[in-house]
Amino acid sequence: MGLDPVRLERIQSHFEGYVTDGKLPGWQATVSRGGELVWVGGSGHRDREKGLEVTDDTIWRIYSMTKPIVSIGAMMLFEEGLFDLNDDVCRWIEELREPRVFVGGTAQAPETVPANGPVLVHHLMTHTSGLTYEFQRSTPVDEMYRNKGYEFGKHKEVDLAGAVHDWCETPLLFQPGTHFNYSVATDVLGRLIEIWSGQPLDVFLKERVLEPLGMFDTDFWCPPQKVNRLAMLYAHFMGETFAWPEVAEHATRKPKLLSGGGGLGSTAHDYERFTKMLLRGGELDGVRLLSRRTLDLMTLNHLPGGVDLQEFAVDTYAETGFAGVGFGLGFSVIIDQAKNKNVISEGAFAWGGAASTAFWVDPVEDLAVSFFTQVLPSGTYPIRRELHRLVYQALVD
Repeated sequence: MGLDPVRLERIQSHFEGYVTDGKLPGWQATVSRGGELVWVGGSGHRDREKGLEVTDDTIWRIYSMTKPIVSIGAMMLFEEGLFDLNDDVCRWIEELREPRVFVGGTAQAPETVPANGPVLVHHLMTHTSGLTYEFQRSTPVDEMYRNKGYEFGKHKEVDLAGAVHDWCETPLLFQPGTHFNYSVATDVLGRLIEIWSGQPLDVFLKERVLEPLGMFDTDFWCPPQKVNRLAMLYAHFMGETFAWPEVAEHATRKPKLLSGGGGLGSTAHDYERFTKMLLRGGELDGVRLLSRRTLDLMTLNHLPGGVDLQEFAVDTYAETGFAGVGFGLGFSVIIDQAKNKNVISEGAFAWGGAASTAFWVDPVEDLAVSFFTQVLPSGTYPIRRELHRLVYQALVD
């Protein structure tokens, strides 16, 4: 398949070093090319304290790698004519009928002005809506989210409709379409999927995306019969990783809030099938979810004027670097390889998750790569850029 097996093993030795040094408890990675699974590697423990090793069927919390799955589901409904990307979201979310924008003050006494224009569906898919995340901790607006009971690992007991109500009645961080800010926008998109399809988000994804692709271990919770396969969650602190069972156990309970932005768990096998479908232009094993042309639209840079995130993002955290990186409809997209200063091809699209998971799809080199571990936060180590180099140096054609 055009990959040197000896050079591929550099991936194994490199990340085994992470385990030996105590930086990662365990990890797993897959490399596919030309629609074939070429290489699988991994080492360490899915639960270090219990001595349970990483196995092929380990279940990982993929957090924001849920977003591309939900975005694909939304665009399936786009193809069925249920919405247009330029539609005003207030057609379905009343709280966005007359949005207001934060311009000053505090979380307790905000100063706001009316929005200059509506929040459109494509604003949600590109994180340009003005919504935010409570964990950003950089503005009074994300503080307002926390004051309403939303905090990483301990959200209040509310369903998706209730959460969307709370977020969308809060002032926007900026005028819609004027900046990029990583946000709960994909959770709002998940609520729109429920409205458009007439199904709960978990049912829609299971019937329309996950089961057709054979992703039978991907779900919003880990049932009792699979808990022994679920990885422990770890947090990085003072140069070490510590188990975080108080948050880890949330994955073992069926949630009331179905988070389209970060709620799924999955396996390397399942997500490899998802990335392979993306690499094949929306089809896998005779099952077509999307047309190739729709996927091509999703993986263009939709930021105004063709700018990259370095130029367009506010002071925000996101699951990607900003230099030379644009954003499509649910994916980051490499638009300037020289500015990105890495070997990944222009046109490659990607995303990652809060516990240091990541994937990318490279149509130029016919590659799909995924990486799994369970260490918060995802920016702790430069895993993604290192993995880019380790995969591309193994190409021989």
